[in-house]
Amino acid sequence: MGVARAVRAVGQGEDPARQLYERIGAFLFDQRLEPDPANFAFAWTLLHDPAGPLAKAVAVLTDGGVRLTKRDIESLGEEAPSNARGAREKADGLVARTQLQVEGFTDMVQAIRAETEDFGRDLAASADAIRRSGAGLENSLLDDVSRITAAMVQRVHSAETRLESVTREATELRSKLEEARDNARRDPLTDLPNRRAFEEAYAAQVAAGTPLCIAVCDIDHFKHVNDRFGHVVGDRVLRTIAGALTQSCPGHLVARYGGEEFAILFSGIDLATARATIDHARASVAAKRYRLRETDSPLGEITFSAGLTRVDPDMKFGTNFHRADILLYRAKADGRNRVETD
Repeated sequence: MGVARAVRAVGQGEDPARQLYERIGAFLFDQRLEPDPANFAFAWTLLHDPAGPLAKAVAVLTDGGVRLTKRDIESLGEEAPSNARGAREKADGLVARTQLQVEGFTDMVQAIRAETEDFGRDLAASADAIRRSGAGLENSLLDDVSRITAAMVQRVHSAETRLESVTREATELRSKLEEARDNARRDPLTDLPNRRAFEEAYAAQVAAGTPLCIAVCDIDHFKHVNDRFGHVVGDRVLRTIAGALTQSCPGHLVARYGGEEFAILFSGIDLATARATIDHARASVAAKRYRLRETDSPLGEITFSAGLTRVDPDMKFGTNFHRADILLYRAKADGRNRVETD
């Protein structure tokens, strides 16, 4: 099924939701795209609005039977409105607001606990004073005052216990919210920051006026590794490259940007220093001889290529990243296992 046919409006008399679901599946299969969340969201946006700007852009790219690539999807996704991205940003905002509310509640409870403890101490001291100076009071009156005071002290202690429990629960909830926010910005396979975290860090550093360089790295012939040895071995290779880049680039942000692609945000150093750093990582990876864990047979050479550019703070993130991406393409075209800079 071609893209033009895939984006047709739903026919009369058919269940719209079911047909949209089937068209999404047919589109992904026809374009040889993995049914992962990003590709599914892209297809949903495309097919939900068959006359929209995204559909028109896809039609131009696929004219003549050309299939979309991963980079096409990512590039179009930057410009196209995405309901998935909007929902994600809405969820982020909800988590942030909830966390602020929890923090405010925790502060309030702690203040109440402090006041309650002070009141309890004062009340107990008053009770002792009454007992010491109560010789002139009638026994019945003294007993009543003592009983009421003792009951109030007991209630204060009970309230302190409940407040302590609530404080503990609020602290645990705040910790879980912080963990959830961190997980939303972390790649589960490599434990590196993900694309969202990378772009947020970029925006913060540009706003702070920090000199930056961006490197985009891509594992060479990674599809061959997956096709020959399977995705389990491919995942190990991804984790190996992630570890090598992190170890070689201390103090700089290394992120898994998508698939077999990694991005590095070098901060506070010039282009020459950044190139020397990434080239050292490239050489370290290329020098190792990898073997299969199960059979100890050689896996073959694993290398990566990289494009590196200095960030122009007056340009948008996408423009700076695209410059690094073009340099990566040049490194691939010139033989791979190399770093290209502008």
